[in-house]
Amino acid sequence: MVIAVVLMYVIRLFQIQILDTRYRYSADNNALYYRTVYPTRGVIYDRKGRMIVSNQPSFDVMVVMRNVKNLDTLAFCRSLDITPEYFDSRMADIRNLRKNPGYSPYTEQVFMAQLSVNEISDFRENLYRFGGFSINQRQQRKYNYEAAAHMLGDLGEVSKSEIDNDSWYTQGDVIGKQGVEKYYEAKLRGEKGTEVLLKDAYGRIQGSYYDGEYDKEAVPGRNLRLGLDIELQMLGEKLMQNKIGSIVAIEPKTGEILCMVSSPTFNPSELSGRHRGEHFQELAARPDKPLLNRPIQGTYPPGSTFKTSQALTFLQEGIIDTRTQYPCTGGFVFRGLRVGCHAHSSPLSLNFAIATSCNGYFCWGYYYMIGASKYGTPQNALTVWKDYMVDMGFGYTLGVDLPGEARGMIPNSDYYDRHYNRSWNGLTTISNAIGQGEVTLTPLQIANLGATIANRGYYITPHVVSYIEGEEPDSAYITPHYVNVDKKNYEIVVQGMRQSVIDGTCRSANTSDYLVCGKTGTAQNRGNDHSVFMGFAPMDDPQIAIAVYVENGGFGAVYGVPIGALMMEQYINGCLSEASMQKVELYSNRSIDYGEEER
Repeated sequence: MVIAVVLMYVIRLFQIQILDTRYRYSADNNALYYRTVYPTRGVIYDRKGRMIVSNQPSFDVMVVMRNVKNLDTLAFCRSLDITPEYFDSRMADIRNLRKNPGYSPYTEQVFMAQLSVNEISDFRENLYRFGGFSINQRQQRKYNYEAAAHMLGDLGEVSKSEIDNDSWYTQGDVIGKQGVEKYYEAKLRGEKGTEVLLKDAYGRIQGSYYDGEYDKEAVPGRNLRLGLDIELQMLGEKLMQNKIGSIVAIEPKTGEILCMVSSPTFNPSELSGRHRGEHFQELAARPDKPLLNRPIQGTYPPGSTFKTSQALTFLQEGIIDTRTQYPCTGGFVFRGLRVGCHAHSSPLSLNFAIATSCNGYFCWGYYYMIGASKYGTPQNALTVWKDYMVDMGFGYTLGVDLPGEARGMIPNSDYYDRHYNRSWNGLTTISNAIGQGEVTLTPLQIANLGATIANRGYYITPHVVSYIEGEEPDSAYITPHYVNVDKKNYEIVVQGMRQSVIDGTCRSANTSDYLVCGKTGTAQNRGNDHSVFMGFAPMDDPQIAIAVYVENGGFGAVYGVPIGALMMEQYINGCLSEASMQKVELYSNRSIDYGEEER
C-alpha cells in the first residue's frame, strides 16, 4: 500500500511538473511579458508599378488597469484631445466583460487605437506622468491617390465575431472590411511576431529575455500588383462626377480589370484611421449610396447591349443567318403586342440590326426561337436559351476577386411557369430579347460580354489582382472559358459592332487612330432611361473592353458612348488629345438631376 501511494504521488508530480504546462506558463507570465510585434502589411501597386496603397506609422494607447494609480485625468485627456466623459466611458468599456470578454486587470488593453504621429506626440512627451499607460506602435494604411476606393477597400477594427472566427486576431487589431483589403486579407496581413521581455516583481519591464533568443520575428504581408491603371481610374471617376453609375474596363487577353469606377465615390483615406467609423456612418446615411460598389453589386437591365448575346445565340441555333431579314415598321408588332423602335429602313439584316440597335429584329428572332418546333415546348426552348446566357457569364457570379459580387437575373422556364401557370410563350417573355423585363446584369458582366466578343468566343474570369508576391497565379484567373458558340458567329457580331461605330448608334466613338467596335444600350427604367455602352478596341488586336452605365442618362449615345470613347483613347494612346481633354471637362461638369425615387 505504501509503495502504491508513493507511486501515485510520483506519477502525479510527473504529470504536474513535466507533462502539464499550465503551471510553467503561469510562472512565466509572472516573470515574462510577451509583446506582440505586428507585421508590415503588404503594399499594393497598380499595373505600371505605381504604389497606390502603402503604410504609415500608427500608435495604440495601451493600459494595464491594475497599474493605473493617482492619474491626473484632466492632463491625460488634454494630451489626447479627448473629453473626461470619453475617458470614463472607455475605461468602463474595457472593464465590461460583456463588451471585452478577454479582460484582465493584469494584461494590456487597448484604450485608443490608430492614432497618427500628430495625435500621439503630446501624449508621448507626457507619458511618464501616466502610470499604467504605454504606447504600442503599428501601421495604418496610406492611400497615395484619391481614387479606387471601392476596389481597394479599407481596414477597420475587428469585431467579436471576426475574432471568434480567426484566432490570429485579438481585440484592437484591424482587418480588411471591403475590396481588395478584405478579399486578400490573409495574404496582406503577414504573420505576427513575439518579443519576450523580462518583468520584475512589480511588473516593470527590465529588458529583453535572454537577449532575444526566444523572440519570434514578424513576417511581412505579401505585396500585390493589380491590373488597375490608376490614371485610367482617375479619368473615369472624373467623367462620372455628378452622375450615378459605373465604368468597368477589362484587358480581354488576360481578364485583368483595368478600372472599376463606382459613382458616387469617396476618398479612400476617409475610411483610414480612428475616425473611420464616423466617416463610414456619414457615407452610409447618404441617399445616393456611395458605399455601394455598383460595378459588381448593382444589377440593371442591360438594354440593347444584350442584343449581341441574342445574335450569337440565334446564329448558333440556326434561327437566323447573315441573310435573314425581319421587318421593323416602328417596332415589333404582332398579335396585338407592340415593342417600339426608332425609325430606320425595313426589312433589315443582322449587321444593320446591330448597327441601328433594332428592337424589331431581335424580338422576331427570339419569338421564332421560343416557338421553334425542334425544341418541342416553349419551356425546352427557353432552357436552351438560358443555357447560352449562363455560358456567356450571366445569371451567376463571375467569380471576381472582390467581396459582395451580385449574380444578376436570367429567368428560366420554372420562373415563368410559376408566374403564368405554364401558359406562356415567346410573346409573353419578348422583353428578354432586348435586355429588358426580368433580365438584369451587373456592369462587370456587361464588360465581360465585350471582352468575350473581343476574344471571339472566350473570356478569362475578370480579376483585380494580377500578381501576388511569391505565389503562382490562381488557375481560375488564367484559364480561358470558351463559350459554346462558333468563332465565325462572333466574327459576324464583331462586324455588326464595327458597323455601329462607322454609321450606327456609336458614331461618336469613331476615330482614325484605331478601329473601335461598340454597342449602345438605352435601358428602360421607372424614371429616365439609363445610358449604356459596351465596346472594345482595337478591333483585331483588342487591348480594352469596356462597359459604361450612367443611371437616368437617356440614350446610350448621350453619355455612354462619349465616355467610353474617352476611356479607350486614354488607355490605348496613353494620353488624350487636346480636343478630348475639352470633352473631359464638358462631361465631367455635366450633372444629372436625380430625384429621391430614382436614387
